[in-house]
Amino acid sequence: MANLAELQPEPAPIVACTVSRDVQNFDLLIEDMEAELGDGWGDLTFADALVFLRQPEAKALEFIAIAVDDEDDASLPLIRDLIQQAETLRIKVILIAEELSPMVLHQLLRLGAHDFVPYPLPEGALHDAIERLRRPPEVPAQVAHAAPARNSDVGRDGVVLPVQGLAGGVGGTTFAVNLAWELAIVDKKAAPKVCLIDLDVQYGSCSTFLDLPRREAIYELLQDTSVMDQDAFMQALLPFNDKLQVFTAPYDMLPLDLITSEDVNRLIGMASRNFDYVVIDMPSTVVTWTEAVLNQAHVFFALIELDMRSAQNALRLLRAFKAEELPVEKLRFALNRSPGFTDLAGKARAKRLAESLDISLDLWLPDGGKQVAHADDHGIPLAEAAPKNALRKEIAKLAASIHALGAGVEAAKA
Repeated sequence: MANLAELQPEPAPIVACTVSRDVQNFDLLIEDMEAELGDGWGDLTFADALVFLRQPEAKALEFIAIAVDDEDDASLPLIRDLIQQAETLRIKVILIAEELSPMVLHQLLRLGAHDFVPYPLPEGALHDAIERLRRPPEVPAQVAHAAPARNSDVGRDGVVLPVQGLAGGVGGTTFAVNLAWELAIVDKKAAPKVCLIDLDVQYGSCSTFLDLPRREAIYELLQDTSVMDQDAFMQALLPFNDKLQVFTAPYDMLPLDLITSEDVNRLIGMASRNFDYVVIDMPSTVVTWTEAVLNQAHVFFALIELDMRSAQNALRLLRAFKAEELPVEKLRFALNRSPGFTDLAGKARAKRLAESLDISLDLWLPDGGKQVAHADDHGIPLAEAAPKNALRKEIAKLAASIHALGAGVEAAKA
């Protein structure tokens, strides 16, 4: 393993380094760094790294991999300084985290970490993260959308975030509506453009939860998306509080096969070219065009609860997606009405649930109580109806972390 103290005599240039309390605690990281970079990397402690980043030699670094675990709480202020210093020097940061709390992880990502890899490292995960860092700005993040842009000056490539509840009443629509609203208000100085699309064409409730009317124009547009242009799409949207644009479900209950994968690709393509974030509320049923949504998604949120029906449905979903060789790595399982801080028995049940399904519970959403139902019934986001609600705070943190990651990518491209 290379040592940064011997930078000059080393024949291979040092292009990266690991930063940790003790890199020997991350033996898989050592193996992967050697496989990727050979002798072209070094290792530093948190304190030494902060000193080194202030030296002129640090400008030669391509990236640093900061490895942290649940014993690094005392070093968090130092780690924050490291990330900010690296951001100043345009050195990219990969965060390697083991058993780090979601709150701390969100904080570190918001500060400017460019990528995150869990530890123990999944096979090929570090390689993929390094490839993403090295990807030239001109390479698109996704394949071209099915429908050509009518106005090429729009130039957006919005983040697509579908939400699907895996059982009735698990809170998928509530989560989608409030995530869209939190993204719309995440930055008061430069508010992103956000579109909420309700693809539950039978029982969609986004319009109800935002007190918006359903329009005939939606059905007319969905009938023939091949002739949809930007003007037709934008006219079909309804504004909510002048900050969020909503594509509601149709006025009448329609069959789920009314739309095809091609229709969905056109719709999402049009939305992502006109908005920074596209949140999609999916039907709980898996349909023929679910694959199209998953392929276009950056992250696909799957909401479950701590019960048998959610567990069985999650297992069925995973089997179906894997059988079709779909990108299941995009799935992020969110446990709604999760056990409280002191509910150790509930947390143990949740852990057993995740282990039995071989999944990671990436989001733990607290029970928002009666305030959630009250806000939904009155057509008001939680941020307006109950800003201190625990569920609202967690969704706001998620929106902030998503926006921070997006801003970091844009900054890197610039």
